[in-house]
Amino acid sequence: MHRGTILANFSINKFRGLYPFLLRPMKKFIVFSLICLALMIGITSCSNKSITNSSSGDIIIASKNFTEQTILGELLAQQIEAKTDLTVDRKPQLGGTFVCHQAIVAGKIDAYNEYTGTAYNAILKQEVIPDPKEVYQRMKKTYAQDFKLKVMEPLGFENTYAVIVRGEDAKDYNLKTISDLAKYSPQWRVGFGYEFMERKDGFPGLSKTYGIKFNQSPKIMDTGLLYRALIQQQVQVIVASSTDGQIARLGLVILEDDKQYFPPYEATPVFRQETLKKYPQLQEAVSPMLGKITANEMQRLNYLVEGELRKVKDVVREFRTAKGF
Repeated sequence: MHRGTILANFSINKFRGLYPFLLRPMKKFIVFSLICLALMIGITSCSNKSITNSSSGDIIIASKNFTEQTILGELLAQQIEAKTDLTVDRKPQLGGTFVCHQAIVAGKIDAYNEYTGTAYNAILKQEVIPDPKEVYQRMKKTYAQDFKLKVMEPLGFENTYAVIVRGEDAKDYNLKTISDLAKYSPQWRVGFGYEFMERKDGFPGLSKTYGIKFNQSPKIMDTGLLYRALIQQQVQVIVASSTDGQIARLGLVILEDDKQYFPPYEATPVFRQETLKKYPQLQEAVSPMLGKITANEMQRLNYLVEGELRKVKDVVREFRTAKGF
């Protein structure tokens, strides 16, 4: 036998001896890969479960991922169930503006509450104008034509930026409007959240529009700290959300935007046209709420949930009863 043949046979025999040991890690790798694939499929399935699984209700009402939206979504759901024979599948905290919009356009949800200025600027990519009626009408027309969505009448309040002062300061200095603030701003300091400095409807434009000049640079902080800073007099003015529950609880005052600097952000229910065609009773069920909710009432609802940690369903049920919806 040639030396090459002997070496070849030796190599083959050696490989045969090693084969079981080589195969074991290969089997482990294949098993590990299959497990990872199964986990990925499972995670993807879970992440989409909230909007892809078949609903147990007749319609699906969703909300964005913050407290006020959860309250408004539950308000729609309870109103529909109370005034019709339909059952509602709730999808609270579904996501942000784009997630909810994509879901309703794709037919994965039937309705949610939107804000006119947000829709006009973020979805329609238009520069927001100060006239709330004009913004609403343009949103309503474009949503119907482009997305087959019905924009109902606003609920009666808007959630926009607000210039806020302590109640005692409003009284002592006779502050009613943002224009009134210009007289005292050189001795005061303002605080607001991070993004307000950069937004188109943010601080630079506000300062220019009203001629406001504070004696120090703005104190920029997390929005959750704004009210503490105001009460502790670290700042004398803050800019926050107009429907925050803290406003009423702490006896604070929102100064009127007398020059209409902030764009309108009216809350309004949005439904799929196909859903309203299938269930025409929905319009009549929701109508009693339209135009009937004030900013002060929304502040109170937000506080009951966030400040007193009450259940959303209970807060909404009591509110509907009190309002006679």
